[in-house]
Amino acid sequence: MNDTSAPRRDKPWMFRTYAGHSTAEASNRLYRSNLAKGQTGLSIAFDLPTQTGYDSDHILSRGEVGKVGVPVSHLGDMRTLFDGIPLAEMNTSMTINATAVWLMALYIAAAEEQGAPRAKLQGTTQNDIIKEYLSRGSYVFPPAQSLRLTQDLILFTTKECPKFNPMNVCSYHLQEAGATPAQELAYALATAVAILDGVKKAGMSDEDFAQVVGRISFFVNAGMRFVTELCKMRAFTELWEEITRDRYGVKDEKLRRFRYGVQVNSLGLTEQQPENNVYRILIEMLAVVLSKNARARAVQLPAWNEALGLPRPFDQQWSLRMQQIMAYETDLLEYGDIFDGNPEIARKVAALKDEARAELKKIDELGGAAAAVEIGYMKSKLVEANTARLEAIEAGEQIVVGVNKFTSTEPSPLASGSDAIMVVPEGVEADQIARLNAWRERRDAKAAKAAIEELARAAKEGRNMVEPSIAAAKAGVTTGEWGGVLRGVFGEYRAPTGVSSTARQVGGQLDKVRGEVERVSQKIGKRAKFLVGKPGLDGHSNGAEQIAVRARDAGFDVIYAGIRSTPAELVETAKKEGVHCIGLSILSGSHVTLAHEVMRLMKEEGVSAPLVVGGIIPPADEKLLLESGVAAVYTPKNYDLNVIMTDLAQIIERSVN
Repeated sequence: MNDTSAPRRDKPWMFRTYAGHSTAEASNRLYRSNLAKGQTGLSIAFDLPTQTGYDSDHILSRGEVGKVGVPVSHLGDMRTLFDGIPLAEMNTSMTINATAVWLMALYIAAAEEQGAPRAKLQGTTQNDIIKEYLSRGSYVFPPAQSLRLTQDLILFTTKECPKFNPMNVCSYHLQEAGATPAQELAYALATAVAILDGVKKAGMSDEDFAQVVGRISFFVNAGMRFVTELCKMRAFTELWEEITRDRYGVKDEKLRRFRYGVQVNSLGLTEQQPENNVYRILIEMLAVVLSKNARARAVQLPAWNEALGLPRPFDQQWSLRMQQIMAYETDLLEYGDIFDGNPEIARKVAALKDEARAELKKIDELGGAAAAVEIGYMKSKLVEANTARLEAIEAGEQIVVGVNKFTSTEPSPLASGSDAIMVVPEGVEADQIARLNAWRERRDAKAAKAAIEELARAAKEGRNMVEPSIAAAKAGVTTGEWGGVLRGVFGEYRAPTGVSSTARQVGGQLDKVRGEVERVSQKIGKRAKFLVGKPGLDGHSNGAEQIAVRARDAGFDVIYAGIRSTPAELVETAKKEGVHCIGLSILSGSHVTLAHEVMRLMKEEGVSAPLVVGGIIPPADEKLLLESGVAAVYTPKNYDLNVIMTDLAQIIERSVN
């Protein structure tokens, strides 16, 4: 007999796809297409100049415009980005941090042009600057001034945009940087505490403060250790309940709820046998949707081929369909929490909470999250954890199918052909710069100048920066001008790299590498010197840090100053220090432009050291780089760092023969 009852189904989570590339116009077409396919919220990826407060024509923007997201240089770009998309009805997540106040100002200005009241706007600005110092690198200003901007946006939205989440505490990038589950818990919660402690000191009523607590959301990561990740989310929920109830005295249970969105782990996506990534993405998604009491409010999934390059619309659609099938074809949403009362789950949750509490206590003793950033404590812990993870993969202790086990494979028809990934069209940067110059010429120059001057006064006087930023947006001020004003008032900042000279590996393969480096050093008459550089605006420094750590452990004399160098600065350092090899780490897609610029400057300055390049580099670009004189190219498939170190020693040896 058929069961004709119709069980009540919970409302599904919000379906998002993290997207944006090339131009505002092209990104708008992509958003409208994704919404038509059943996506229920937008998640905006901005390019690196926008994220770091530069205009598209700045020297550091070269090669970066439109590569990892959409360039938004002024209100005109924001208008185009949301053309035909009613902002009064849309839920928009913006992955923006150092320049969050500015992009929110542009968003509000564009919404008001549409007739959308501020009070109706819904969505999230990521606005988590602490994790930028630790993992993603898109910071601009020193911690204290950056936290002031975060607080300004929180205070503004509480009054003006009460449906908008002003901060998305982002542990996603902590896991990408190597964080253990307990570190991800502790560092994210410590960040939230640092922000809320600052807001509380601003002097608001208990009722308003409780509303602030209720609007703080989280953006987390879910990796392949399914049970651990599920338990991590339950631990997050329970620890946040404790903090909001006991530390802040929030009485309303609804305002204490742990609200989070998730993008599952991109770090674990493999270039080798990339079709396997489909299974990885599905398993990782299960960890954040199966447990009702810790279920994500919004989910965005990477595409199966992101380790190869920029995904196509079909690839993003495939990930969207995965969510929709889980939500609508299964009976998942018809039941309560299926893990309540499970003793194994309870034990693991308790263990994670204990470990996280111990780390939170340590951070508190150091003076809080901001202080722990400035002294380099959290960064060094992340670098250590990532080193341990990579060593386990190298040693075969952590199996990655298709990478260090089961490596024989049939050719993948999915990853073949010239159109296997999306390529940002040539000319995007030049066209964007032309539009930027035209915008500057058309605007009211006097109004823009007055708005810039008022922005500077507000920054110097300690006033809330949001309203002056909205006024500047409406006056036609550009992203680079906004960033330039605040750089002038607040200064810039270079965070600790977390790179230690302490070797973790002893004996075995590393001893062989050290012997090879020592042999080459003796042959050239001095310690082999290796410059690790990150040109341009790409702040994803995990790979560069691990290369620097292993190179130092292997016996190289290593120079690594961190992120955001111009090609000219790197070549100047190489010439001054007399390095024997230069390594560029570029994950933003600008590898060809930046490598060619470095080689041009090396030739001009008479620097003859070999150049190697690492990053997410498609085969066609790898061939182009090698043909143009790059000595070696390394991509995610080159996971064995000891092999890379041996290569570097031999490349140096060949260059001096």
